[in-house]
Amino acid sequence: MRLLLKKRGWSIATKIFFVLLDIICINLSSFLVFMIRFNMQWAEIPFENFYAVLDTMIINTIGTLVIFALFRLYTSMWRFASIKELMYIIQASFASVIFNLLVYVVLERSIFWSYFFFYFVGIFLFTCTSRFAYRFVRLVYRGSVHTPYMRNTMIIGAGEACNVVMKELELSTRLDAKVCCIIDDDPQKINKYIHGVKVVGNRESILENASKYQINEIIVAIPGVSRRTQQEILNICQKVENCDLKIIPGVYQLVKGEVSVSKLRNVELEDLLGREPVAIKTEAVGRYVSGKVVLVTGGGGSIGSELCRQIVANGVRKLIIFDIYENNAYDIQQELKVRYPNLDLVVLIGSVRNSRRLNYVFAQYRPHIVYHAAAHKHVPLMEDSPNEAIKNNVFGTYKTAVIADQYHVEKFVLISTDKAVNPTNIMGASKRIGEMIIQLFNNRSKTEFVAVRFGNVLGSNGSVIPLFKKQIESGGPVTVTHPDIIRYFMTIPEAVSLVLQAGASGKGGEIFVLDMGEPVKIVNLAKNLIRLSGYVLDTDIEIKYIGLRAGEKLYEELLMEEEGLEKTSNSKIFIGKPIEFDEEELLQDLDVLYAGIIGEKSDVKQVISRIVPEYQSNEVGTKSEEQVRDDWKREYAESDETLAGRR
Repeated sequence: MRLLLKKRGWSIATKIFFVLLDIICINLSSFLVFMIRFNMQWAEIPFENFYAVLDTMIINTIGTLVIFALFRLYTSMWRFASIKELMYIIQASFASVIFNLLVYVVLERSIFWSYFFFYFVGIFLFTCTSRFAYRFVRLVYRGSVHTPYMRNTMIIGAGEACNVVMKELELSTRLDAKVCCIIDDDPQKINKYIHGVKVVGNRESILENASKYQINEIIVAIPGVSRRTQQEILNICQKVENCDLKIIPGVYQLVKGEVSVSKLRNVELEDLLGREPVAIKTEAVGRYVSGKVVLVTGGGGSIGSELCRQIVANGVRKLIIFDIYENNAYDIQQELKVRYPNLDLVVLIGSVRNSRRLNYVFAQYRPHIVYHAAAHKHVPLMEDSPNEAIKNNVFGTYKTAVIADQYHVEKFVLISTDKAVNPTNIMGASKRIGEMIIQLFNNRSKTEFVAVRFGNVLGSNGSVIPLFKKQIESGGPVTVTHPDIIRYFMTIPEAVSLVLQAGASGKGGEIFVLDMGEPVKIVNLAKNLIRLSGYVLDTDIEIKYIGLRAGEKLYEELLMEEEGLEKTSNSKIFIGKPIEFDEEELLQDLDVLYAGIIGEKSDVKQVISRIVPEYQSNEVGTKSEEQVRDDWKREYAESDETLAGRR
């Protein structure tokens, strides 16, 4: 409140100052006319004309002040004055002349006609000077004074975004930046000037001019170009040492007039992926979930929580969040309550391993759509705890699918991963079995079962980017497993949009795959993040190679050789043809596998190799796969812990 009163007081004081200044300028303009008209010779001034000005001085002053107020000369923010404010001054000055003329006519005062012309020139110049003096002084000051903290700035792009940024940098009281040069690929703009700053060359000259002008800040002001072009330019900019890199958000914000210095943001890693974001037809998604009861298992995780956000935004009737980790579930619950106070939201704690708990949830709320995001996903951890990966990713999926079938759910969408393709680790193998379970149930149920397969998600819990950020914050080193390791990447919103598209357009049995562009080297992500954090690679922060972890491979695949690609209405989304397998044999293997993991057997990976032939365990036991399977089957044939009778 005190700050608000202070601001209001300052605003009133500013208006009073301008009114007093205008009173002086109005009358000074009137009397200076005589000095100009009669060559500074007082003796030649006609006294009747001089006294006529004196007689009308008070009326003219009050009338002109009212005119100035009507033309917003006391309410405009002159720090940001432009051509529009200049037009206000011209119109107000002309209106003052007309008012003056009427006063002299009505009061029958004598005045020479050239008086009105010189009066217009005088009042216009005085008013312009008083209003634009701040900008002029600041421009001169910034052009001549260089503080130790002033940033030498390069702007890339000589378009409208550049114009807007330069004007705001010029006027800002908080940003101490000097624009030294501009880069643009248009040859017609090179060697031209914008606000007195030269367009020095194209992208090929970025490094040369960065060195020449000692640039320590680059602003990329090309919001309208493609993501690939933007990436190429950003890759060059990252080679400039000790330099902050910022980017204008988007062209739609430029059109809406939202582009400003305050909108500048640091370059995100998403900007370096080299592809356009995947566009999803939200209308189709909205029509599909509208009026439905939707259940999201693992709804508190990175993918699950974003699923909840986008589902709610599309008009769901009731949303049920089911998660075993209460802290995550609580966070998304509170967020959605604030953003959507009228939302019918249910948040439940429980495990997808617990059939009785699942049965209660489905019986109580009767969901129409299930998005199954609950899973263990950390590759190295699951290598050390393979039974837990199978319990959650395989039988958590199985049990949820069984209950979904029993309660006649319309659609069941499994969140899968590219690691399920030719898996080299237990996590990927467990997700591949999950896909097979979905295919099996789709063939035997009225519920439509589909799977969605995508790569690594930027910024998700436990992913490589948060790890790199923590390592950089602690001073390094940044650890990379192998210099040649590559991965496909996508953003969390893209991943979730793909899942929703699958739910809206899937007919059952499909594995949806996203075209994620070119894979990205992990070491390049590490280098980019170090530079974008303001550090010098190998000087401030080093990269350390620690070797491939257990079950990790150099590259991931999105399809197996047997799977073909089928196009969808979205050019970035494809459908992989499911691979045929013996369903009865799978069910028998699942019975044996379930008994084994409940018994905490140590040779589970060998049995997994039988179910998923593409997965080859690196552990060699004393028994063959068949022997292990037969021993488990015999030992637990009469056990209540098998899946027999639960289907």
